[in-house]
Amino acid sequence: MKILFVCTGNTCRSPMAEGIFKKILADKGITDIECSSAGIFAMTGDEVTPNSVKACERFGVDISTHRARRITEYILDEADKFVCMTQEHAASLSMFVPQEKIVVLGGGIPDPFGGDLETYIRCANMIKNALLLQFDDITAVSGK
Repeated sequence: MKILFVCTGNTCRSPMAEGIFKKILADKGITDIECSSAGIFAMTGDEVTPNSVKACERFGVDISTHRARRITEYILDEADKFVCMTQEHAASLSMFVPQEKIVVLGGGIPDPFGGDLETYIRCANMIKNALLLQFDDITAVSGK
């Protein structure tokens, strides 16, 4: 199974979600699920924000080498499940992929972009808690 985490610029929320989810999978000993992230309006190659890196370090997650990538048709075709950070991201994707493949994380995760470290830490905590609460829904195989 391949999971794609989706946000706007792929420099804050979706890379944090990807990194944290990879750690959750590793902690559970799950090796048959792959995950990555992309942004609807990402500038491919942009670096993850420094506060995203610092927030994830608190969970023992290193996302410092992440580089943003924009969603493409190829990326959409490769994913089995899409975990969006907002309802708006989900609505954008629903024009291209079946609704049953889309999950909104935590009912929506506010964008920390431009915020201080505490804002990013709160965001990372929201992401982690939502990933744990929605784990079964995120990893459930939906119709193709």
